[in-house]
Amino acid sequence: MDELLAPLQDAFEGQIDFHGQRLAEILTTVLLVLSGAISFVVGYIYKDIHLTLWIGLGGTLFTALAVIPPWPIYNQNPERWLNSAGGKAGAPKVLVDGVKVA
Repeated sequence: MDELLAPLQDAFEGQIDFHGQRLAEILTTVLLVLSGAISFVVGYIYKDIHLTLWIGLGGTLFTALAVIPPWPIYNQNPERWLNSAGGKAGAPKVLVDGVKVA
């Protein structure tokens, strides 16, 4: 059953990718600053605060759409984690007060 659910879980949740997180953070900052600057300039030229707010809201929604979903561009360098070896023969044992613990 896990073989069937693992690809779906990866598709919806994504993997941990620190390079992708850095890219998403940079992209978020750039898009929000750019949309804020554009909305300010357009609002100043037209002297319309509603237009400024709508452009800012549109930029924020566009940024959220670009960054929040787990797009494949953010999952190109997933972290490789060690598999748990608990209960297997030859698994490393840990000594706790002279007692081997699996």
